[in-house]
Amino acid sequence: MTSRRHFLASTPAAALASGFLAPSSPLQAQLPQSSVDPNFVVKNGRIHQSVMGWCFAKSVNAVELAKFCKSIGLVAIEGIPQTSYPDVKALGLEISLVSSHGFAKGPCDPKYYDEVIATLRKSIAIAEQVGCKKVITFTGMRFEGMDEEKAIADCLRAWKTVLPDAEKAGVTLVLEHLNSRDGSKPMMGHPGYFGDDVEFCIDLIKQIGSPHFKLLFDIYHVSIMNGDIIRRIRQYHELIGHYHTAGNPGRCELDDTQEINYPPILREILKTGYTGYVAQEFIPTWSDPLLALRHAAQVCDV
Repeated sequence: MTSRRHFLASTPAAALASGFLAPSSPLQAQLPQSSVDPNFVVKNGRIHQSVMGWCFAKSVNAVELAKFCKSIGLVAIEGIPQTSYPDVKALGLEISLVSSHGFAKGPCDPKYYDEVIATLRKSIAIAEQVGCKKVITFTGMRFEGMDEEKAIADCLRAWKTVLPDAEKAGVTLVLEHLNSRDGSKPMMGHPGYFGDDVEFCIDLIKQIGSPHFKLLFDIYHVSIMNGDIIRRIRQYHELIGHYHTAGNPGRCELDDTQEINYPPILREILKTGYTGYVAQEFIPTWSDPLLALRHAAQVCDV
């Protein structure tokens, strides 16, 4: 883990931390052709922006990332060690999503069924303690000899088992749809993921039939597997409980090297009346990851 001393010692990071970066700097010259304001802070704030901490963990620890987010106007963070929650909350940031059993161990596989229930209950309790309203869940991975109808029934049974805990705690479980198409690098896609079709996930949510069970609409994953993002937001917005972003292809920055046009998507999300969080979950490739995050915040501040 990069220490604060080492992080701030680097010239781009030091300039960024102090709020100054000359437009003609070498760093700017190396960036993709994007409009990057090195001093940008959130102005509109209509989108409640969060960030997924794991994406930046190689560059900066959770608390330092939270400090940076606070300085540019992001209001929440997720995907960080739970031991960092008190420090993050002390900074005035919210925890936008609490992790649980992970995508590889889902209720569709009987060998993980009991573990999933136990982990979800623990995550719901943690979410209640820190004032977070969302806990993530997943279907899990396909396996040899899998009976799809039984797998569906097991998923529904597991989620219905823990829903009373969620409802009592005022927590909503959000089921993440993931792409199974991109297996080029770890975390870009999840080949074998059972819930890889957004319509299928919506059907599961409808079968649960609870306002405390909704979809985690990851714009990156939906763009790969299903597309037609704005139409789907219009169609399913009442069943969506959380959003994630990333550029496609590559799950990288929201810049002009990727194909998703984020501003109209964010404006459409606002039109639906959504007031929850939109979390930046791209894997930075720029030489200064925090400048990339500042740029993403600018793109989404519609």
